Amino acid sequence: MKNIREGLRLVAITGAAMTKFNRRKDGSSFRDWAFDAFEMALGKSTLERNDIDLLVVASESDFFTLQLNPASILANDLGLFNTATMRCEGGGASGQAAVHAGVQAILCRQAKHVAVIGVDPSASQLSGDTIRTLYGYSFDAWTDGMTGATSSILYALSVQAFMQDNRLTSDHLDLITIQNRQNALDNPHAHLGRKHTRSEIEQSPMIASPYRRLHCSPLSDGAAAIILSAQNVVPSARKTTPHIVGIGAANDNPHLGARQDQGSFSAKTKAVKKACAMAGLAPEDIGLAEVYDAYAGAQSQALCALGLSKDIGRETADGRFAPSGGLPINLSGGLMGQGAPVGATGVAQTVNCALFLEGQNTSPLQPSAPPSHALADTHGGICTNAAVTLLAQPDAA
Repeated sequence: MKNIREGLRLVAITGAAMTKFNRRKDGSSFRDWAFDAFEMALGKSTLERNDIDLLVVASESDFFTLQLNPASILANDLGLFNTATMRCEGGGASGQAAVHAGVQAILCRQAKHVAVIGVDPSASQLSGDTIRTLYGYSFDAWTDGMTGATSSILYALSVQAFMQDNRLTSDHLDLITIQNRQNALDNPHAHLGRKHTRSEIEQSPMIASPYRRLHCSPLSDGAAAIILSAQNVVPSARKTTPHIVGIGAANDNPHLGARQDQGSFSAKTKAVKKACAMAGLAPEDIGLAEVYDAYAGAQSQALCALGLSKDIGRETADGRFAPSGGLPINLSGGLMGQGAPVGATGVAQTVNCALFLEGQNTSPLQPSAPPSHALADTHGGICTNAAVTLLAQPDAA
C-alpha cells in the first residue's frame, strides 16, 4: 500500500487551541468551553464557519455532560449548519479517536476541513466518588466496575508487574511526578502545576500500592479543538502548519488477568507500528511526545510499549525525558500536571504537539529548535484500546 508520505492528501493542522484545564466553579458548562476552544482554533485557521464540512466531538460519557447526542447540540451552538456531525467515544482514548476520525474523513475525500473538539466536565458536574465509580464502568462493568474494582486498583496491579520486570521502585514514580508537575508550572492552561519534593509525595495517602495520591492525575474540566485541512486546500496563511502523517489504533483484552503480560501495554506497540508504517517513520525519529500518564507509572509503561525507551529506569533518572533531555516527554505537564478532562485529553495532546512543532506553544518550555516529528498517545481502560498520532513539520512530511 502506498504510504501517506508518497500521497498527495496529507492532513494539515490549520488551527489548534485549548481552554484552561481546571475545576470550573464559575457556572459555565461544557458547551461554553467547547465554544471557546473552537473559536480560538477557527481563528488561527483563517477559515470561515461555512468551510467546515464535518464536526467530530470527543466526549467519554453522557453522565458527565448530561447530554445525549452532543455533536448535534454543539454544532448548533457553534453556528455550523449543513455540516456532518459525529461523536467519538473510546474511554481515555476518545480524543485521539476523534482526531483519527477527522483524518480518515479527509483521506477518504469525504471532507476538506474538519473541526475536532474534545470536551468533558470530569471535575465539576458530579462528585469525585461518582466519577471514580463511573470510571470503573469503563472497564468490564460486570467483572470489574460492579465488583468495586476501581481504575486505581487495576492500574496499580498492572504497574506492579511492570516495576518488577524493570526493577523499579517508588523513587521512579516520584521522579515522573516531580517532572510532569514541574513542567505544568510553565503551562498557562495547566490544572496542577507544582514543585513537589519526594518527601511530600511519599507522605501523601496511599491509594492503591504503589500509587499514592500525588502519583495520580486530577479530575479536570476543559476543552480542546483542532481544525484539520486537506493539503490541497490549506489557506495560504497556514502553509507552514504541522501535518498529521500517521495514525494507528489497536485493542487488547479488557480483563487484565487474561493478558499474557499484565504489565505491558501491548496495544500501544501495535498502534504505533501502524502509525509508523503509514508515516514511513520509526520511533527513533520522534523528537518529543505527549503520552498518557493518568498515573505516574503509566507514562513509563507507555514509553516502553511505544518503543521510545530501552532502559526506562536509567533513562528517566538520567533526564532523557526532561525538557532539556534528548526526548522531552509531556512538556505540557501531561495528564498529571495539565489535567485530564477525558474527552479533551487526546485532542489537547495533539494541540500541544502541533504548537511545539510550529514553535508557537506559549509554554517557556517551547524548544528553540523544534524537532521534525512528534507523537501523541492515549488509551482507554488499562490500555484496552490505544490510539497513536504522528505529527511532522511540513518540510519533514
